[in-house]
Amino acid sequence: MTRSSSLGELLLEGFDVAQPGQWKLKNDGHSVVLEVGGAMRVSGGGLPGAYHTMQLHFHWGSPLTNGSEHTVDGHRYPAEMHIVNMKSTHPNVSAALDDPTGLAVLGVFIDVAYADNEQFGHIAKKLSSVAYKGQTTWVKPFPLIGLLPRQNMSQYYRYHGSLTTPPCSQAVVWTLYEVPVHISWSQLELLTSGIYASEEEGQESTPLHDNFRHVHPTYSREVYASQDAKLLNSRAGSPIYPTFSMTIFIIMLLNRCIH
Repeated sequence: MTRSSSLGELLLEGFDVAQPGQWKLKNDGHSVVLEVGGAMRVSGGGLPGAYHTMQLHFHWGSPLTNGSEHTVDGHRYPAEMHIVNMKSTHPNVSAALDDPTGLAVLGVFIDVAYADNEQFGHIAKKLSSVAYKGQTTWVKPFPLIGLLPRQNMSQYYRYHGSLTTPPCSQAVVWTLYEVPVHISWSQLELLTSGIYASEEEGQESTPLHDNFRHVHPTYSREVYASQDAKLLNSRAGSPIYPTFSMTIFIIMLLNRCIH
């Protein structure tokens, strides 16, 4: 891993206020997706331009397993949130996917605590309305900064990779925050036990479990630490089970995807 002096704190415009209108929450069969319109913008922090925020979604495991898409020193967090942003010079996502830096995704680890996360609660209380694939509902906008590690925003890691769901386009500038946010056990359970990959009218309900992409080697790509992040010792190719080593590393997600 290389320290990069250009990786300062990102500029998140509109994240600290409640946007007007309504946000759409949907179950697309792969995840729970919150579409947030185009009023928020991400720039700075070494990003090659300004990016408009489109949506955020979640990855999780099951009642018995963790489900973050990135791992740190073999440790997989209970869940992970991705905030997806499209470069403002592109008219649509299709055009952005043809650009190696067309999308900028902010990845946030989610850990568990005993207290509810008030901001995540805006989403949690609506999850029963999108339990099945194809269902949608509306969420009143809230300051999105509440779902980010606001006291540690300058601590993150950066690499160039791909989407983690089909079509897995190599078009993403990844920003992975070092410090997790916390939700309660009961809030996590709403994801791991209350969301289905099947439609409500189907003959059999299929729980949506383990909707994370499997870990892949770095394939010699650089991982950069921001100015304030811990400088991790990358050990690509190491096993992804917990070890007794104090060394921390990240194995990136690159070439294959899960369906």
